[in-house]
Amino acid sequence: MSKIIISCAVTGSAHVPSMSDALPVTPEEIAGQAIAAAEAGAAILHLHARMPEDGRPTGDPDVYGRFLPVIKQATDAVVNITTGGSITMTVEERLAAAVRFKPELCSLNMGSINFAFFPAANRIKSWKHGWEEAYIRNSDDYIFRNTFRDIAYILETLSEAGTRFEHECYDVGHLYNLAHFLDRGLIRPGFFLQMVFGILGGIGADPDNLMFMKQTADRLFGKDAYQWSVLAAGRHQMPFLTQAALLGGHVRVGLEDSLFIERGVLAASNAQQVEKIRRILAEMGHEPATPAEARAMLGLKGGDRVEF
Repeated sequence: MSKIIISCAVTGSAHVPSMSDALPVTPEEIAGQAIAAAEAGAAILHLHARMPEDGRPTGDPDVYGRFLPVIKQATDAVVNITTGGSITMTVEERLAAAVRFKPELCSLNMGSINFAFFPAANRIKSWKHGWEEAYIRNSDDYIFRNTFRDIAYILETLSEAGTRFEHECYDVGHLYNLAHFLDRGLIRPGFFLQMVFGILGGIGADPDNLMFMKQTADRLFGKDAYQWSVLAAGRHQMPFLTQAALLGGHVRVGLEDSLFIERGVLAASNAQQVEKIRRILAEMGHEPATPAEARAMLGLKGGDRVEF
């Protein structure tokens, strides 16, 4: 495969503003960085929302409504709205924006995990906002809830609008959960699998784990039944994406996954990470897929059928 889909996860919900001045918070910052990432070569933009005044994660569709139309008017990139939201949100809060805007693509987490990032608190010298420290430190007690009932509810709610999913699998068991929903007919072949490595509580960022996840997916689904991509947290980002590309997978970068561009150097923007992985892919003889090519690969409904 010569064409590789580059996804960019622009802001996420785990990192807080005190960790990096480059992390986009306001609707204007999220829109600006998303558009720049698309211009740099990202075919898919994975989007969360934050409260403009302090960067707190939010599922409020009104906040999404301040940047989604701006992005759509400026770029043809596929918009991928989170249904993961934040680990402090209810499922209904996580789903609200996707229900209103009916995007082409949504993330869908395929199982519950302990989702923790509390060690990062000890590296922050000063906090910009009062909510941040407790949010980070209390993640030692967070469960990222994605029960079978939750997953079925999301699939049934959004599939009616023609939305397809980026199925995020944080561990091997999540692949079997995905197989379960495939057997039930709630997911159909041609799905998009995102393998996630290096989250504390999920599968570790070891190269052997990437091979095992891919082999397990091939055994469960068959090589031709799905498209697959890889994201890896923090310092593992670029090495893991390089390995994924060597194996024929797609890749995801973005400040949601890593705030750095190289060891000890904070990234200046999401676009900088897109540009870096694009250079790495070029050295291997790959080209970034265009949004139109990504839509064809993933069987998406098209940007003219969303409601923003």
